[in-house]
Amino acid sequence: MVPSYANDVRTERKLKDRFMATHPESPFVDARVPGFTGLHYFPYAPRFRVTALLERLDSPRAAYLRTNRDNEAEMRYVGDLRFTLLDRPLRLRVFHAIGSASASVFVPFRDLTSGRETYGPGRYLTIDLTESDEYDLDFNRAFNPYSAYTDAFECGFPPPENDLPVRVLAGERVWSGERNPATPETAVREMTERALRRTAKPEPRSPPRPRRRRRAAR
Repeated sequence: MVPSYANDVRTERKLKDRFMATHPESPFVDARVPGFTGLHYFPYAPRFRVTALLERLDSPRAAYLRTNRDNEAEMRYVGDLRFTLLDRPLRLRVFHAIGSASASVFVPFRDLTSGRETYGPGRYLTIDLTESDEYDLDFNRAFNPYSAYTDAFECGFPPPENDLPVRVLAGERVWSGERNPATPETAVREMTERALRRTAKPEPRSPPRPRRRRRAAR
Protein backbone atom coordinates (compact mmCIF):
# COMPACT_ATOMS: atom_id res chain seq x y z
CA MET A 1 0.00 0.00 0.00
CA VAL A 2 1.37 3.45 -0.93
CA PRO A 3 1.95 5.61 2.18
CA SER A 4 -0.48 8.49 2.62
CA TYR A 5 2.39 10.99 2.75
CA ALA A 6 3.62 9.95 -0.71
CA ASN A 7 0.09 10.40 -2.04
CA ASP A 8 0.02 13.89 -0.52
CA VAL A 9 3.19 14.79 -2.42
CA ARG A 10 1.71 13.50 -5.67
CA THR A 11 -1.47 15.47 -5.06
CA GLU A 12 0.60 18.64 -4.48
CA ARG A 13 2.32 18.06 -7.80
CA LYS A 14 -0.98 17.77 -9.65
CA LEU A 15 -2.24 20.97 -8.03
CA LYS A 16 0.97 22.76 -8.95
CA ASP A 17 0.62 21.64 -12.56
CA ARG A 18 -2.90 23.09 -12.59
CA PHE A 19 -1.57 26.37 -11.17
CA MET A 20 1.23 26.51 -13.74
CA ALA A 21 -1.16 25.82 -16.60
CA THR A 22 -3.92 28.29 -15.70
CA HIS A 23 -3.09 30.83 -12.99
CA PRO A 24 -2.27 34.42 -14.06
CA GLU A 25 0.76 34.44 -11.73
CA SER A 26 2.20 31.28 -13.26
CA PRO A 27 5.45 31.98 -15.16
CA PHE A 28 4.06 30.04 -18.10
CA VAL A 29 0.91 32.20 -18.21
CA ASP A 30 2.38 35.54 -17.13
CA ALA A 31 5.41 35.35 -19.43
CA ARG A 32 3.55 33.40 -22.13
CA VAL A 33 5.98 30.50 -22.16
CA PRO A 34 4.69 27.96 -24.69
CA GLY A 35 4.70 24.19 -24.47
CA PHE A 36 3.61 23.55 -20.87
CA THR A 37 2.44 19.95 -20.42
CA GLY A 38 3.31 19.48 -16.74
CA LEU A 39 6.45 19.80 -14.65
CA HIS A 40 8.97 16.96 -14.54
CA TYR A 41 9.74 15.09 -11.30
CA PHE A 42 11.73 12.20 -9.94
CA PRO A 43 9.53 9.44 -8.50
CA TYR A 44 8.80 9.89 -4.80
CA ALA A 45 11.73 8.46 -2.79
CA PRO A 46 11.44 8.10 1.02
CA ARG A 47 15.23 8.08 1.51
CA PHE A 48 15.34 11.75 0.58
CA ARG A 49 13.10 12.78 3.48
CA VAL A 50 15.19 13.39 6.61
CA THR A 51 15.07 15.11 9.98
CA ALA A 52 17.15 18.29 10.21
CA LEU A 53 18.14 20.50 13.13
CA LEU A 54 18.59 24.24 12.69
CA GLU A 55 21.62 25.81 14.33
CA ARG A 56 20.57 29.45 14.50
CA LEU A 57 22.98 32.33 14.52
CA ASP A 58 22.84 34.51 17.62
CA SER A 59 21.61 37.25 15.34
CA PRO A 60 20.71 36.90 11.63
CA ARG A 61 23.29 38.39 9.28
CA ALA A 62 22.85 40.15 5.97
CA ALA A 63 23.58 37.92 2.99
CA TYR A 64 23.57 38.55 -0.74
CA LEU A 65 22.69 35.87 -3.27
CA ARG A 66 23.68 36.31 -6.90
CA THR A 67 20.74 36.37 -9.30
CA ASN A 68 20.26 35.29 -12.89
CA ARG A 69 20.40 38.99 -13.89
CA ASP A 70 23.83 39.35 -12.26
CA ASN A 71 22.37 41.37 -9.39
CA GLU A 72 22.34 40.57 -5.68
CA ALA A 73 19.24 39.52 -3.76
CA GLU A 74 19.50 40.73 -0.16
CA MET A 75 18.57 38.11 2.44
CA ARG A 76 19.01 37.41 6.12
CA TYR A 77 21.22 34.43 6.87
CA VAL A 78 19.42 32.68 9.73
CA GLY A 79 21.58 29.65 10.46
CA ASP A 80 22.48 26.16 9.23
CA LEU A 81 20.36 23.04 8.88
CA ARG A 82 22.29 19.93 9.93
CA PHE A 83 21.15 16.52 8.74
CA THR A 84 22.31 13.16 7.41
CA LEU A 85 21.46 12.20 3.83
CA LEU A 86 22.63 9.03 2.08
CA ASP A 87 24.84 8.32 5.10
CA ARG A 88 26.59 11.67 4.75
CA PRO A 89 26.51 14.38 7.45
CA LEU A 90 25.55 17.57 5.61
CA ARG A 91 24.48 21.14 6.22
CA LEU A 92 22.64 23.88 4.34
CA ARG A 93 22.44 27.61 4.97
CA VAL A 94 18.95 28.98 5.60
CA PHE A 95 17.77 32.42 4.48
CA HIS A 96 14.85 34.71 5.25
CA ALA A 97 13.63 37.31 2.78
CA ILE A 98 14.27 40.93 3.82
CA GLY A 99 11.04 42.66 4.78
CA SER A 100 9.02 39.45 5.06
CA ALA A 101 6.94 38.87 8.19
CA SER A 102 6.39 35.22 7.29
CA ALA A 103 7.86 32.35 9.31
CA SER A 104 8.78 30.64 6.04
CA VAL A 105 12.49 30.43 5.22
CA PHE A 106 14.29 29.66 2.02
CA VAL A 107 16.84 26.87 1.48
CA PRO A 108 18.50 27.05 -1.95
CA PHE A 109 20.84 24.20 -2.87
CA ARG A 110 22.77 22.50 -5.63
CA ASP A 111 23.86 18.87 -5.79
CA LEU A 112 25.61 16.43 -8.12
CA THR A 113 22.56 16.23 -10.41
CA SER A 114 22.67 20.00 -11.07
CA GLY A 115 23.27 20.80 -14.73
CA ARG A 116 22.31 17.25 -15.70
CA GLU A 117 19.04 15.82 -14.43
CA THR A 118 18.15 19.01 -12.57
CA TYR A 119 18.37 22.76 -13.16
CA GLY A 120 22.05 23.69 -13.07
CA PRO A 121 21.89 26.92 -11.02
CA GLY A 122 20.05 25.10 -8.22
CA ARG A 123 16.71 24.27 -6.64
CA TYR A 124 14.78 25.49 -3.61
CA LEU A 125 13.21 24.12 -0.45
CA THR A 126 11.09 26.07 2.02
CA ILE A 127 10.31 25.34 5.67
CA ASP A 128 8.34 27.16 8.36
CA LEU A 129 10.35 28.08 11.46
CA THR A 130 9.36 26.47 14.75
CA GLU A 131 10.47 26.92 18.36
CA SER A 132 11.93 23.41 18.51
CA ASP A 133 14.10 24.00 15.38
CA GLU A 134 13.62 20.36 14.36
CA TYR A 135 12.37 20.04 10.79
CA ASP A 136 11.08 17.54 8.29
CA LEU A 137 13.42 18.23 5.36
CA ASP A 138 11.93 16.56 2.30
CA PHE A 139 13.89 16.83 -0.94
CA ASN A 140 10.92 15.28 -2.75
CA ARG A 141 9.43 18.77 -2.43
CA ALA A 142 12.44 20.52 -4.00
CA PHE A 143 11.35 22.87 -6.77
CA ASN A 144 12.86 25.02 -9.50
CA PRO A 145 13.08 28.81 -9.39
CA TYR A 146 10.99 30.56 -12.05
CA SER A 147 14.19 31.45 -13.92
CA ALA A 148 14.34 27.77 -14.94
CA TYR A 149 11.37 28.46 -17.25
CA THR A 150 11.78 32.05 -18.45
CA ASP A 151 14.03 35.11 -18.25
CA ALA A 152 11.05 37.21 -17.14
CA PHE A 153 11.75 36.52 -13.45
CA GLU A 154 14.78 37.33 -11.29
CA CYS A 155 15.79 34.55 -8.89
CA GLY A 156 18.56 34.08 -6.34
CA PHE A 157 21.09 31.27 -6.64
CA PRO A 158 22.50 29.12 -3.83
CA PRO A 159 25.78 30.21 -2.25
CA PRO A 160 28.77 27.86 -2.68
CA GLU A 161 28.25 26.64 0.91
CA ASN A 162 24.97 25.03 -0.23
CA ASP A 163 26.53 22.73 -2.82
CA LEU A 164 25.78 19.17 -1.65
CA PRO A 165 28.33 16.44 -2.54
CA VAL A 166 25.59 13.86 -3.20
CA ARG A 167 23.08 13.09 -5.97
CA VAL A 168 19.64 14.22 -4.84
CA LEU A 169 17.41 12.13 -7.10
CA ALA A 170 14.24 13.68 -5.72
CA GLY A 171 11.96 16.61 -6.36
CA GLU A 172 11.61 18.61 -9.55
CA ARG A 173 13.76 17.77 -12.57
CA VAL A 174 14.96 20.17 -15.25
CA TRP A 175 12.19 21.71 -17.36
CA SER A 176 14.07 21.86 -20.66
CA GLY A 177 17.46 20.69 -21.82
CA GLU A 178 17.73 23.92 -23.78
CA ARG A 179 17.35 25.92 -20.54
CA ASN A 180 19.75 24.03 -18.32
CA PRO A 181 22.97 25.99 -17.76
CA ALA A 182 25.59 24.01 -15.88
CA THR A 183 26.24 26.60 -13.13
CA PRO A 184 24.92 29.94 -11.84
CA GLU A 185 27.75 31.68 -13.71
CA THR A 186 26.70 29.99 -16.95
CA ALA A 187 23.09 31.02 -16.33
CA VAL A 188 24.08 34.68 -15.98
CA ARG A 189 26.17 34.58 -19.13
CA GLU A 190 23.48 32.84 -21.20
CA MET A 191 20.76 35.23 -20.04
CA THR A 192 22.95 38.21 -20.89
CA GLU A 193 23.57 36.80 -24.36
CA ARG A 194 19.84 36.25 -24.93
CA ALA A 195 19.08 39.80 -23.81
CA LEU A 196 21.68 41.20 -26.19
CA ARG A 197 20.22 39.23 -29.09
CA ARG A 198 16.73 40.55 -28.31
CA THR A 199 17.85 44.18 -28.17
CA ALA A 200 20.24 44.07 -31.10
CA LYS A 201 18.98 46.21 -33.96
CA PRO A 202 19.07 44.60 -37.37
CA GLU A 203 21.42 46.25 -39.83
CA PRO A 204 19.55 48.54 -42.24
CA ARG A 205 19.03 47.02 -45.63
CA SER A 206 20.15 48.86 -48.71
CA PRO A 207 17.22 50.01 -50.84
CA PRO A 208 16.63 47.85 -53.89
CA ARG A 209 18.35 49.16 -57.02
CA PRO A 210 15.89 50.20 -59.73
CA ARG A 211 15.70 47.88 -62.67
CA ARG A 212 16.66 49.27 -66.03
CA ARG A 213 13.94 48.93 -68.61
CA ARG A 214 14.88 47.13 -71.74
CA ARG A 215 14.10 48.89 -74.98
CA ALA A 216 11.58 47.14 -77.10
CA ALA A 217 13.04 45.67 -80.31
CA ARG A 218 12.14 47.59 -83.43
